[in-house]
Amino acid sequence: IEPGMTEKEVAWELESFMRTHGAEKAAFDLIVASGPNGALPHVTASERAIRAGEPIVMDLGCVVEGYHSDMTRTICLGQPDARFREIYQLVLSAQLAAEEAIRPGMTGREADAIARRIIEEAGYGEQFGHGLGHGVGLAIHEKPTLGKLSEDVLEPGMVFTVEPGIYIPGWGGVRIEDMVVLREDGVEVLTQASKSSGF
Repeated sequence: IEPGMTEKEVAWELESFMRTHGAEKAAFDLIVASGPNGALPHVTASERAIRAGEPIVMDLGCVVEGYHSDMTRTICLGQPDARFREIYQLVLSAQLAAEEAIRPGMTGREADAIARRIIEEAGYGEQFGHGLGHGVGLAIHEKPTLGKLSEDVLEPGMVFTVEPGIYIPGWGGVRIEDMVVLREDGVEVLTQASKSSGF
């Protein structure tokens, strides 16, 4: 990825890579949202040219043997500013705390509250406008739902996402998403992509 590439060009590169490495197809229209576009959690890739120094939210997944995958990473080309560093570290802390604490028997609401509390205490609660995660399998969105109102009970063997985010109109967003499988003693993270933003 280089400054000047459009969001659509990056999305195509990502999808092409997946297809040439065994994917049947993309699991959904890939999200590549740079700068202020990143403030919209589910915006589609546009002709906007990516600029150095701004956040780029990339949400992607593919289908292999009928099963879906889903992950998000947020990067910054060039040197990130203090605001990006602060928000990135906050979202990462919230995600890691949730992945560490989720256990069988919790409800989706209880799991969501782990990450949400960290983000709210930092003053960004209103900017975390979606649930913590969702089940993934034969469809991209399945039970269980991990959200503020969810009473879905988390059980061993369930596969779901853990994806807190912060979205600021006019600036952009940061979301970090892993797919996990719930074991008897907690979650096993399936996503292997690095969460390091290089700073």
